Amino acid sequence: MQKVYMGDAGPKVSPAVYGFYRWDEVKEADSVLKKVVSLCLELGINTFEHGDRYGNYKCEALFGDLMKEGLFKRDEVVLFTKCGLRLPHPHNPEIRVKHYDTSAAHITKSVESSLRNLRTDYIDIFLLDKLDAISNLEETALTLEKLKDSGKIKSIGVANFSVFQHQLLAAYLTKPIVTNHIELNLLSTQALDNGQLDYIKQRYMRPLAYAPLAEGRVAAGTDVQALKVRAKLEELSIKYKADIESLAVAWLVKLGALPLIGTTNVQRIKNAANAFSIELDHQDWYELYNVSVENTK
Repeated sequence: MQKVYMGDAGPKVSPAVYGFYRWDEVKEADSVLKKVVSLCLELGINTFEHGDRYGNYKCEALFGDLMKEGLFKRDEVVLFTKCGLRLPHPHNPEIRVKHYDTSAAHITKSVESSLRNLRTDYIDIFLLDKLDAISNLEETALTLEKLKDSGKIKSIGVANFSVFQHQLLAAYLTKPIVTNHIELNLLSTQALDNGQLDYIKQRYMRPLAYAPLAEGRVAAGTDVQALKVRAKLEELSIKYKADIESLAVAWLVKLGALPLIGTTNVQRIKNAANAFSIELDHQDWYELYNVSVENTK
């Protein structure tokens, strides 16, 4: 895969990104992770998104172990990680309720933990996952900028921010935000209507689009919207001689999005990678979009 820039200020990344956001229930995670990472590298996907809590707080360390084993070198991969969302979990017994924490103390502690677990001196992009409504934004922004100035993080990103939250944090920063990790797929197109995608493009960035296959609904969903969209994908699959999942990801790529793959299914990962060899016709793109939105009303 030919690498692309995330935007004016962001790093160069693979056009598809692998994320570990669905790994809480993965069994034998160490062996599965090695297989998935090896496959991604073979396909040209060298960009990986972590989170402090992904895989029951284990994925970062397992990934770091692979680098220590010599599966790849640090300069061969681009690493994202994030913090902000906090959920009750045995790993953190002090957390009683779901909440968000973007305080200086929590951000700093999370970054240091991620650096240790990933066995690296720097994180390419560090994302805030949601915005803490009662946070001190000056403190949050200052902490992010200090971490960037120190070299521990190379770029700042956000996840699941509305347009106004994105603008609000940016107003406190002197350094650019380089991406917003948002939900976007053929069965969830709200980002085209709520301004998220428009604002990301206005800031000359590429969005990270998680759940590009709608967590399996594109191929197996039984609701009306999924059935109608799948029927149209199957029709187009004959024209393009491509799998329907590849076409669904190609639809995202046409928007300039970076699909964030989360499946552990080998064929689905390959289908996502194959999307980059497809150039969807302008009207075919809109035909898929129209089918999707018509069946959400």
